[in-house]
Amino acid sequence: MNHHSLDDLLDEYERALAYTASLTTDLSDAELTWRPDADSSSIAWHLGHQAAVAHYMVRNLTAAEPLIDPEIDAVMDSATQVADRGDLPDPERLYGYRATVAERVRFRVGNINAGNVSAPAQLREIAATMLTAIINHEYQHSTWIGEVRVEAHGKTLPPQPISDRLREIDGYIILT
Repeated sequence: MNHHSLDDLLDEYERALAYTASLTTDLSDAELTWRPDADSSSIAWHLGHQAAVAHYMVRNLTAAEPLIDPEIDAVMDSATQVADRGDLPDPERLYGYRATVAERVRFRVGNINAGNVSAPAQLREIAATMLTAIINHEYQHSTWIGEVRVEAHGKTLPPQPISDRLREIDGYIILT
């Protein structure tokens, strides 16, 4: 059983999204799309991947809703080899996709939290586990984004998020 309420987890989700935004809002399009080599992914890919995984989890664990953008989903799937991912969407489309995914996460978890679903107690447990995984995945990729931000682009890191629910394990922020 998860020890955090869905409201607490939604707060942590917002904190994770805000941290990712703080890592990227001052980057140019060139910095977002820069790749260290042909076998590596850009910051922009990681931004899309974070969102794609979140929506995949929501639509497969809590509600069978349609894809938001099948083209972005195909590009951002880590099972798709880097060479086969094709072109990244422009930053405006990518940020729009992230915003839409976040809205879907909030909507579905809100419905579950309010009991507006069948099997509300069971789905609350599923949603708590799902949100924990989404948050930890967001931070996992934010660590890589932060490394590229510093090492490749010479930018400083913003302050790390602060919460009694977060700690660092192996260099990664994680919700415990």
